[in-house]
Amino acid sequence: MLLELVTVAFWAMLPAYVPNNVAVLAGGGAPIDGGRTLGGRRLLGDGKTWRGTAVGTLAGLVLAQVLTVFAPVIVRMTGVALPTFPITAALGLAFGAMLGDITASFLKRRTGRERGVSFPVVDQLDFVAGALGCAALFDFAWFSATFSPPVLGVIVVLTPVLHVGTNVVAYVLGLKGEPY
Repeated sequence: MLLELVTVAFWAMLPAYVPNNVAVLAGGGAPIDGGRTLGGRRLLGDGKTWRGTAVGTLAGLVLAQVLTVFAPVIVRMTGVALPTFPITAALGLAFGAMLGDITASFLKRRTGRERGVSFPVVDQLDFVAGALGCAALFDFAWFSATFSPPVLGVIVVLTPVLHVGTNVVAYVLGLKGEPY
């Protein structure tokens, strides 16, 4: 039962897990905040770009459609009831993940944290809150059918572990300037 919950949680969140990682690879270009400040601090900073947001969102959308194609095959092989992703849910997860990360950047700047400085808990769950919030807003029927309380519980525990692990790998590969 636990393995099935973890599998469903991971599968359902993949379109939200991928966008921020892709945004790091595709980033650069014009910052979303255009260099504007509030209270003497940048609104977001150079790390939040239009290109990264667009490419990250697109990557999540494409991944969701690939998962939708392969879900029936994997369900037949494993017997685990995996969700498929209507475009509304996929967009909610992918864009919501980016929006959650952008919101956390805004909060970091308001609390005096510079780019790359750790913001425990927020750094690990910002994109999850954005993804789940937007998925619920964009397609509540799909959201409520997919994210049962046990699945949500697994996501809250699993995500920080995955987040730290992928950040350490990105740091080791020289893709990030900090390992968190």
